[in-house]
Amino acid sequence: MYDALYARQSIEKKDSISVESQLEYCRYETHGEACIEYTDKGFSGKDTNRPGFETMMTDIRAGKIKRVIVYKLDRISRSILDFANMMEIFQKYHVEFVSSTEKFDTSTPIGRAMLNICIVFAQLERETIQKRVTDAYYARCKRGFYMGGRIPYGYRLTNTVIDNVRTSMYEEVPEESGQLKLIYSMYADTDNSLGDIVRYLNEHQIKNLRGANWNTARISEMLRNPAYVQADIDVYQFFQSQGANIYNPASDFTGYNACYLYKGTVSTSRKQSDLSDKEIVLAPHKGFIPSKTWLACRIRCLNNRQSTKTCKPKNSWLVGKVKCGKCGYALTIRKAKTKWGRYFVCSQSGSRGSNCTGAGCTIYADVLEKYMLDAIKERLSEFSALKESLLSCLSDTGEEQTNMTKKIRLTQIEEEIEELLSKVSGASSVLMKYIDEKVSELDAERKALLEEVVTANVTDTEGRPKQITNHVKAWETFSFEDRQAVVDTLIKVIRIADGNIEITWNI
Repeated sequence: MYDALYARQSIEKKDSISVESQLEYCRYETHGEACIEYTDKGFSGKDTNRPGFETMMTDIRAGKIKRVIVYKLDRISRSILDFANMMEIFQKYHVEFVSSTEKFDTSTPIGRAMLNICIVFAQLERETIQKRVTDAYYARCKRGFYMGGRIPYGYRLTNTVIDNVRTSMYEEVPEESGQLKLIYSMYADTDNSLGDIVRYLNEHQIKNLRGANWNTARISEMLRNPAYVQADIDVYQFFQSQGANIYNPASDFTGYNACYLYKGTVSTSRKQSDLSDKEIVLAPHKGFIPSKTWLACRIRCLNNRQSTKTCKPKNSWLVGKVKCGKCGYALTIRKAKTKWGRYFVCSQSGSRGSNCTGAGCTIYADVLEKYMLDAIKERLSEFSALKESLLSCLSDTGEEQTNMTKKIRLTQIEEEIEELLSKVSGASSVLMKYIDEKVSELDAERKALLEEVVTANVTDTEGRPKQITNHVKAWETFSFEDRQAVVDTLIKVIRIADGNIEITWNI
């Protein structure tokens, strides 16, 4: 039987002890007796999936080893569970354990107790280092530093300096960005599906300049990427409505910079289209897809619809807009042989691996459609008093900039009101009076600004708002596609939970 010398080094650094130096310390403990050396270079101690370690354990089970010697405890394990399992095997095969620098005697109760205490601190150190690395990563992300990874199609890397730190940023490649602009403009037209775009590119011999083949999955990924968008306040409000964590203030979304999307520090198993708890940071590079075009494509991807014509009248013109208020997934239509015929259910309720129990109430499609039609009529009536001058398009660049400034201020007002209302609980009478006055003042400003910018969200031509109103008035005579077009124009999302309906409007 032999002594086993085990050494591990995760990465080579100036302040870390090498595998050779560890073995030298371990050899001293053998006093010249025969030994077998096992090493793992480039492996973490967070688990036991290491070839050298596994070979040593195999030899222990074969009865070849009488003692295991390591330079330091954390060289063999940094996990309490792994260490406990390892020590159980050592005891079973009567193998002693020696740490050359810590001098543990596993033959005594106090020695085993001290060993367990040390492994607790070894695991704490590993988890602390892991969190420090993660925090440093996201701190750099929020400052707009390039964090590696695949360079998006349409860009190349160029050197830059941010906060006196050398890093890289994206720079537009005109040949590639031209193809992306075509793809975005085609998908913004609801008559085109992803398959239509792929066929068009192939038929017109528009080749991917990086040698890859065009396919629907690749194009869908491009359409969801905020690295291309000219991020303005509409983009800010979109990510805000989707529950994303936005690092930059609304005033920074001027329509120049693009965005970085990060997974965030919260682990989630949600589907890729869900933006809850994702991190949004303004990137240092300039976007080249207008926000209106990017949002039109992104919302289509979010709703998982290739075309509004793919939904049949037997379903509902609300499909794609209605979400479960508990899990965030879409509510889909189910049919039943009852007088109601159709009803909405959570697509995740009852599915394998989901904890969602549903929206908490029965949602009859006919009842919800009537409710939403009334809500749309009421919403439109709020703007019926607008003067004709407010219904014209904002085509002049100066007017567009003025309108954007007003929309940024609207978002800031809503955030200020929300912050004030969060302080109501436990507030004194004096503070309550101040909060009430301030909220009233902000609400009056909000209403005035809303009247000035409302048409920018619904007006494509001079008669568009009137057209929408006429559609609603003659609702029963219009096609299923026309009804969906109205809903797409007016509503971002409808969330339902426990009988409560929350509507997020585009206007």
